Amino acid sequence: MSSTPKQLHLGAFMRPVSIHTGAWRYPGAWRDANFNFERLKTLAQALERACFDAFFMADHLAVLNMPIESLQRSHTVSSFEPFTLLSALAQHTTRLGLVATASTTFDEPFHIARRFASLDHLSGGRAGWNIVTTSNPDAALNFGRSESMEHDERYARAREFYSVVTGLWDSWADDAFVRDAESGRFFDPARLHVLNHRGKYLSVRGPLHIARPVQGWPVIVQAGASEAGRQLAAETAEVVFSAPGTLENGRRFYTDIKSRMRVVGRNPDHLKILPGAFVVVGDTLEQARGIRSRLDSLVHEDSAIASLSIALGHDVSGFELDQPLPEIPPTNASQSSRERAIELGQRENLTVRQLAQRLGGYSGLAFVGTPESIADEMQLWLETGASDGFNVMFPWLPGGLLDFVNKVVPELQRRGIFRRAYQGNTLREHLGLPRPGNQFFAG
Repeated sequence: MSSTPKQLHLGAFMRPVSIHTGAWRYPGAWRDANFNFERLKTLAQALERACFDAFFMADHLAVLNMPIESLQRSHTVSSFEPFTLLSALAQHTTRLGLVATASTTFDEPFHIARRFASLDHLSGGRAGWNIVTTSNPDAALNFGRSESMEHDERYARAREFYSVVTGLWDSWADDAFVRDAESGRFFDPARLHVLNHRGKYLSVRGPLHIARPVQGWPVIVQAGASEAGRQLAAETAEVVFSAPGTLENGRRFYTDIKSRMRVVGRNPDHLKILPGAFVVVGDTLEQARGIRSRLDSLVHEDSAIASLSIALGHDVSGFELDQPLPEIPPTNASQSSRERAIELGQRENLTVRQLAQRLGGYSGLAFVGTPESIADEMQLWLETGASDGFNVMFPWLPGGLLDFVNKVVPELQRRGIFRRAYQGNTLREHLGLPRPGNQFFAG
């Protein structure tokens, strides 16, 4: 029996470069980092030196749906389109995984399949697709629609969308391109499959006119926490970016997703659960808490109220700010965000004002402490069945990222739970995931 300890996986949440609303105002912060390629290249290369599994880009298809008084304080309003940026970063990195977000509600499967296949080839097998269904109602207005699909219907479309995209990636057998100059035959027609998909939501003929991706399929990532989102993850995902908030909730979520995988006949080891973790590093606990306090103090009240409104899918500006949160009816917005906000308010008995201030900075799982204490917490989650690693969120750039890679990563490596060097070239190899076989061709 192997005595090698379980290995931690680390992704870097890099769009926005810090999820904390006050990050761009922090002393020494790169205020233009979201839209400055040279800065992003420097950060990606630092992550690669630290042997991170992947650089992850969230994405929005509209500016955040908040009043302009609040929006003016956000550093997320300007950012690169994910495929463009990651294709560029692929040329300046050699091992770091590159995960882009793409919507199943406002895009077409052929576009998504082609872009991710291209990114996988350009990067030598380092692409990952974060499947989102997009709940922002303003996104619908940018695509000729008056409103978004209902929540469950978005997920039903996403399930069909996934099947079409993976079917398109399998258009060509791995050995289809013979490139025989003597006979003049470039590919073998018997090794080409035309999809001819006709479904409830989608109609796609195919084939995809690009060779099968290096990884077979780019790694499939998913982040939904609702009932429909969990089931989609169990059926399709290979990485889940979760937001449990507490160790206990993390264990419950981990057990639930892995159990669902067994029910649908999937190997639970073929999915990695990486909770988002906001990490603030200090040489002492007091110093780390001081950094967090300073960050939170830089969140303007306008942003705080708007953040709570977005999380709930309901305008709270007219609420009594110093009273508990009243009952909020369900909306068509993200259910998981709404539930997390309500749970946080109830768990800590927060007023509307207090809850808004917390959400205005960052209210999710946070590790605030020394390199040793942060490593302790990460190791506890890893070894007690709460996660397979973390999607790390940095408090400000570049300092917060550099503190993590220069101080926390060496401590994790010293404990033998994080790699000192990459053992493979592809994102699948980093994550210990198998290369999927082609569903249409054997061998």
